[in-house]
Amino acid sequence: MCGIVGVVSNAPVNQLLYDAMLLLQHRGQDAAGIVTMLERKFFMHKAKGMVRDVFRTRNMRALPGSVGLGQVRYPTAGNAYSEEEAQPFYVNAPFGIVLVHNGNLTNAHALRAELFSTDHRHTNTESDSEVLLNVLAHELERSTRGIPLKVDDVFAAVRAVHKRLRGSYAVVSLIAGHGLLVFRDPYGIRPLCLGRNADGAIMVASESVALEGSGFVFERNVAPGEAVFIDLQGNVHARQCAESPTLNPCIFEFVYLARPDSTLDGISVYQARLNLGETLAQRVVSTVPPSDIDVIIPIPESSRPSATQLAHLLGVPYREGFVKNRYVGRTFIMPGQGVRKKSVRQKLNVIASEFKGRNVLLVDDSIVRGTTSREIVQMARDAGANKVYMASAAPPVRFPNVYGIDMPTKDELVAHDRSIEEIRQLIGCDALIYQDVDAMKRAVMKAAPAKADTLAIAGFEASCFDGVYVTGDIDIDAITRMNGNRPRIEETEEDSSRLALPNLS
Repeated sequence: MCGIVGVVSNAPVNQLLYDAMLLLQHRGQDAAGIVTMLERKFFMHKAKGMVRDVFRTRNMRALPGSVGLGQVRYPTAGNAYSEEEAQPFYVNAPFGIVLVHNGNLTNAHALRAELFSTDHRHTNTESDSEVLLNVLAHELERSTRGIPLKVDDVFAAVRAVHKRLRGSYAVVSLIAGHGLLVFRDPYGIRPLCLGRNADGAIMVASESVALEGSGFVFERNVAPGEAVFIDLQGNVHARQCAESPTLNPCIFEFVYLARPDSTLDGISVYQARLNLGETLAQRVVSTVPPSDIDVIIPIPESSRPSATQLAHLLGVPYREGFVKNRYVGRTFIMPGQGVRKKSVRQKLNVIASEFKGRNVLLVDDSIVRGTTSREIVQMARDAGANKVYMASAAPPVRFPNVYGIDMPTKDELVAHDRSIEEIRQLIGCDALIYQDVDAMKRAVMKAAPAKADTLAIAGFEASCFDGVYVTGDIDIDAITRMNGNRPRIEETEEDSSRLALPNLS
């Protein structure tokens, strides 16, 4: 999961890119990078850390030009602690290309071998994004054959790229002296949209909130398999470059990843989460009588819409019982599990008066590894709760995700090969209620517009819940191979991301 953005304008774009990346910061906090272009020269700055820490005034002044792109990174492959693997990536031929990528290639291992043996191109990192860049560069070189670059050549290259790549990819790239190229995988797993501002500048970004918050008006989504090339004069050229595209957006975007004020592929994330709360209410009633629940409390922050709707339908008071400390950074020295538990309590603090003597229903957006859930249940008990029930707005996460979310091994998933009762015992709650898989899909689809501006949604990529991988190339061997390319974490450093919490001991 990453956040990507690109801008073509008649004015400097460094501040626009910075502002958009702040709005996409929730999609990645490990590294950030910007490239701008002035005439045919690229200017780049990237480093590990949050946007506000990576870019200082001196860095912004060193990013001139009216065209550029940027990324906030959450690593799902390679080395999470390598500065070299921060994006954007660059190759000097043909023309000079820089690229940012959101997603995960499932055939990166085979492509890396092809690049070496057949394409005679070198990759210097373990990042699948560098592989993608070199595949694009190779196909662009083949399509142009040394003659001046034409729009048809760009689209021919993307068609060839689609035939070689597998997995999920939303891409923003910049071709020196020519323009901005964006494209999306044929299944539309990762989001990408386009908008304009009053001055005629064009922005593409992972989420609509980046457009709206930067003064742009949402225009449309990039369709699955589509390529959009924006030349330096601001002319937009678009073409479908995949043979049989279908729209299967990642449902986890709506459950947790995206901001609630975003609209992805026509679906309001906020409305989708309200709908999830509505269907969850039916599951709760069949497990715990509403009369036995004194208060409903969300676990900040993605679960709030679902918890609000759930409380409304059950007629149970909604209360805020946890306060999230937004300013806790990484804990670098974490010698044991006891210290890791403490870090959860540093990020969340209870309002004891909302728990004492009450039967509390905690609502979370999802339960992945279970460690945080177990700790939060204990925090509720320590605050004096009489009974602690837990409800998840998403179904049990039972399968690895290979399309850009860092939960790739079955052993890390609390729900894998465990019954609901076994999970309940591990978490330590008095009752555990999960969303149903089909109900989740119906709830999100219910928020889809009657008429879409691109392809109608064929279904959702929901592999972590149902084990169905839409690209059709995933088996046990493929998952095992990708596990070997997971982000490497230093033993003394904790990964503080929401989906990379320590395993249950």
